[in-house]
Amino acid sequence: MVNPKTSLDDTYKSLLTRRDAHNRLRRLTLRDPGIVDFSSNGYLSLSTHPNIKDAYISQLQKSHHEFSLGSCGSRLLDGNTVMAEKLELDIAAFHRAPAGLLFNSGFEANTGLFSCAPQPGDYVVYDELIHASVHDGMRLSRARTIPFAHNCVRKADVSSSSELKSLDEVLVALTNGKDGAKVTSGLRNVFIAVEGVYSMDGDVAPLKNIVECVETRFPCGNGHVIVDEAHSTGWLGDRGRGLVSQLGLEGRIWARLHTFGKAMGCAGAIILCTPTTRAYLINYARSLIYTTAMGFPMLTAIQTAYNYLEAGHADSLLESLLTLMDETFQLLLSISHKYNPPPHLFRINSAPPESPIIPLFSGQARSLATHCQQRGYMVRPIVAPTVPDGSDRVRLCLHAANTNAEVRGLCMAIEEWLQTQLTEDAAAKSDLIPVPAVTSPQGYEAVLISSVSKL
Repeated sequence: MVNPKTSLDDTYKSLLTRRDAHNRLRRLTLRDPGIVDFSSNGYLSLSTHPNIKDAYISQLQKSHHEFSLGSCGSRLLDGNTVMAEKLELDIAAFHRAPAGLLFNSGFEANTGLFSCAPQPGDYVVYDELIHASVHDGMRLSRARTIPFAHNCVRKADVSSSSELKSLDEVLVALTNGKDGAKVTSGLRNVFIAVEGVYSMDGDVAPLKNIVECVETRFPCGNGHVIVDEAHSTGWLGDRGRGLVSQLGLEGRIWARLHTFGKAMGCAGAIILCTPTTRAYLINYARSLIYTTAMGFPMLTAIQTAYNYLEAGHADSLLESLLTLMDETFQLLLSISHKYNPPPHLFRINSAPPESPIIPLFSGQARSLATHCQQRGYMVRPIVAPTVPDGSDRVRLCLHAANTNAEVRGLCMAIEEWLQTQLTEDAAAKSDLIPVPAVTSPQGYEAVLISSVSKL
C-alpha cells in the first residue's frame, strides 16, 4: 500500500527539482549582520533610527501597566481598542482622507478589499504589474478582471511589443461591450487598480492622467480608482503622505492602501476610504473579520513612526535619500557608458530613477547578485516568475542611511563583475571558428553547416 504522505512528498520534490533546474527555486536566507543593506524596503532607515527607537521604548515604558503584548482577538470580538481607533483617525487625517481601517499587512488589506468591494457584474481593470495580493483578492471576488499595459493610459503610450491595450482602450471597450449600456449608465461599477510606485521597476504611476481618463469615460461616477501606495508611503509627497496627496487627488481617489512595513519601518497597513466603505469592509472583508488584531506594541510603533514624519524629523533623511538616488544613477550610467555592455548582460534605465528602487537588468541576475553579496553588499536577484520572462534583474534599493562610500563600493563591485563577464565573453568568442566572407546565399548556408559540424 502506498503511503500517501510519501507519495505527496515525492510530488513536491519533483516540482521543486523542476523549479531548481530552471534556476527559480526560492529559499529562505539569513542576512549577514555585517553586510551593507541595498535590498530591504526601509527607504528612510526608520526601523533602526536611534531617535525613533528611543521614542518607541519610552512610550512602551509609560504605558507598561496598561497594555498587553497581543490583542488576543479579532477587531470584531475582543481585539478592538481605543488606541486602534484613534490611530485610524490620526492616520486618515495625516493623509487627508475621511476614514481609515487598519489591517495586519498590505497583503491582507488588498485581498480583503478586492475580494469584497466589487459586486456581481462589476469589473476590475488593473495594471499588468499590479501586486500579487491584488491578484489573489480579484480571484476571490465576483468581478470580471481585465489587465492593461503597464503605466499606459492612452494608445500612444503602448509599445509595439505589448500584447495589452492601454487603460483608455480597455475602458472604451467596456462601454461598447455587451454590458456597455449598464457600464455607461452607472449600473456596473469599474474599479481601476494601480500602484503609486511599482516595487520591481521603481517607476511612478501617471496617476493624474489615469484619474482624468477614468472620469472622462465614466461621467456617472462609477469608475473607482484604487491606489496601492505601499512603496510611496513615507518618502513621496509632503511629509511622506504619498503620491495621491502629492498630486492633490485625495477627493478623486476611491480608496488608498498605505503600508507601514516599508519606509515606515514597522508592519501593518491601512485602507483609506469613506466612512461608509469602512463600515462595509468591517462587515465583509474576511481578512479583517477572521484574523487577530494588531496588539499595543505594533500600534505604538506605527504611531511613533507617524509622529516622526508629521513633526518633520524625516525631512533631512528624505533629502539624503534623494541626493543618493541621483549620485547612484550617475555612477551606474558612467559604468554603462564606459563598457557599453550588450543589453542582455547588463542594462539600466536611461532616465533618472523616480524612486529609491533601481533595477539592474541582466540575464545573469543571480551571478551579479552573488558577486555583490560576496563583496559585502546585499542585493537580491529578481527573476521570473516574479517578474515577466526576459526582464530578470538585480533589485537595488537605496536607503537614507546608506553612505556615498557604500554606494561607490557597490558600483565598484558591479563594475568588477561586468569586466569579468565581458572578458569571459571575449575569450569565448576568440575560440570560435572564423567564418570566411560569403558572397552568395548558397555559400552562406554552406559556411553555417560547416561551422556547426566542427563545433
